[in-house]
Amino acid sequence: MFKSLPLTVREIKATEAVLNRIYEAARLGLKGDSLALKADLLPVELRRLQEFDPMAQLAEAKGRADAEAQLSEVMMNAALAGDAKVALDVLKHKHDWAATQHIQMDVSQQISILTALKQAEERVIEGVIIDEAQGRANGPGLLTNQPETSADGFPHSDTRAVKDAAQLRS
Repeated sequence: MFKSLPLTVREIKATEAVLNRIYEAARLGLKGDSLALKADLLPVELRRLQEFDPMAQLAEAKGRADAEAQLSEVMMNAALAGDAKVALDVLKHKHDWAATQHIQMDVSQQISILTALKQAEERVIEGVIIDEAQGRANGPGLLTNQPETSADGFPHSDTRAVKDAAQLRS
């Protein structure tokens, strides 16, 4: 069963009391429907009032501006009183300031690309083998820890390279 709600048409005018309520709600930081309800208006009433009377829009804007000015003054006083964190926040958020970051690296040994290429070429031409497996915990054997002919039951595709390397080491 649907009950009909009583409808009473209210005529809203931008009186001084209504404008003060809009101002106070905006000064608290409220927006939209919350602002309207805090000002004792329905959201549709506030929208109509702002549409037809520019003083309602001005009251809202003035409330926001006064609140921002008051909070800015509090922040500025705290920064000037020596609160470094507040001072940095004011600089970052109001003045788009960013602290510079310096990275200093000291390189004690310079790398020469030409020297590295020359050493690599000498290794290729002379056939120098660098044994990198000396420091391994499992010794210089195969990395798979399997016999040379298979790993996990599958034959290696080229076991000659492993045998050749083993012969060169001995």
